[in-house]
Amino acid sequence: MNWNTHLKAQSTRATQLYHNLLKIAGKSWGVPLIHRRTLYKTVTERVLAHGAVAWCLEPTVRIARKLSTIQHPFLLAISGAYRTTSTAALQVILGIPPLHLQLQREARGTALFRLRLPLSTNVSDIDPSKIEEKATGWSTHPLEHLKRGVGAAFCVLTDVNITHRWSTRLSLRNTDFQAEILALLKAVEHAVSLPTQQQTVLVDNQASINSAANPKSHNSIARKIFKLLHSHPHIRVSWIKAHAGYRGNEEVDRLAKEAAETENFPETPLELPKSFIKTFLRQKMLASWQMACDDGDTGRLIHNIIPKVSLHPINWTRNEVLFFTGHGPFPSFLHRFNPAETSFCSCGGIGTPIHYATVCLLTTSYHMAPPSQQHQPIWFRRVANNSTSRRKIHNLLHFLLQRETSLFHPDIN
Repeated sequence: MNWNTHLKAQSTRATQLYHNLLKIAGKSWGVPLIHRRTLYKTVTERVLAHGAVAWCLEPTVRIARKLSTIQHPFLLAISGAYRTTSTAALQVILGIPPLHLQLQREARGTALFRLRLPLSTNVSDIDPSKIEEKATGWSTHPLEHLKRGVGAAFCVLTDVNITHRWSTRLSLRNTDFQAEILALLKAVEHAVSLPTQQQTVLVDNQASINSAANPKSHNSIARKIFKLLHSHPHIRVSWIKAHAGYRGNEEVDRLAKEAAETENFPETPLELPKSFIKTFLRQKMLASWQMACDDGDTGRLIHNIIPKVSLHPINWTRNEVLFFTGHGPFPSFLHRFNPAETSFCSCGGIGTPIHYATVCLLTTSYHMAPPSQQHQPIWFRRVANNSTSRRKIHNLLHFLLQRETSLFHPDIN
């Protein structure tokens, strides 16, 4: 099965969405860039991700190229860049990963969370059966997260004496919340085993209290706590301020930290939280994207300026995108793709972006100090990272776009 029919159908849907986007987002008018990006992420990607677990779990080169072709016009519409601008460059600028990597990430998540299928061994050794499941329907203490692990603990304070202590160590893959809710469960279970009398469990984490008080909580441990509290009304759970000098709270902090830092401390196995799996898949996607950018043949100018990929946009204006990509109203670029007969500026120099920003006689109001030939990559990087310089670049491009015809044709006399 090669999924040709499905990809053609997805391409048709994407084309319709693209034309709809163009109705509200032009090159220099329409909704802001951030809203265009949001529309792409929340609408277009959702449509294209349909059934990705079946066809994009391990995308072939052909599928990756087809998805890149589908993604390219959306990147142009979002950024306002020229259509010759590299897809790889726009992805880095907008913080939008390659479409095949994004869909692969979601396909892997679906395989683990919903289908409970293991991923290939070269991707991960995570056992789907050990992933925390979402509890549904109605249901009838502190920790220390350090680099070596997660610690959870509780203690029993009777009058002024500590009569019982409990602590455990969790895996680094477990979250702070899991440790908090586990400590609360153990404290409530211990309270249940004591003689029936009014008892209060003090917790310094409001999230665990709120989760345990919710009869429809999706957390299985929280639902156990709710059932215990519901059947033992003499046990109350109350919030206490952390690090406020309360003896029991400080003792629990010490126990949890000791458990987290002790390598051979008894460890309580818990299911892996979804947050860990999502973070793991996101890091895998970013690593693949970074490798593709480092080894790629296109978008080298942007890679020099932004060497590390990110899921956050750079927030450049359209004019800044045109300048730093080099695909803009510059004779050197226009001559390369034939719209201009010459690559020379009206002043006689070669019309490159750096020419207009540093030495052109017609743009002296926007000049910055010119770099030497070998320092040009550093110059671009510093200008891109300086808000004042970028504002000057923005104004320069505005000037060039308004006077494009008169500036790009040198005087033949």
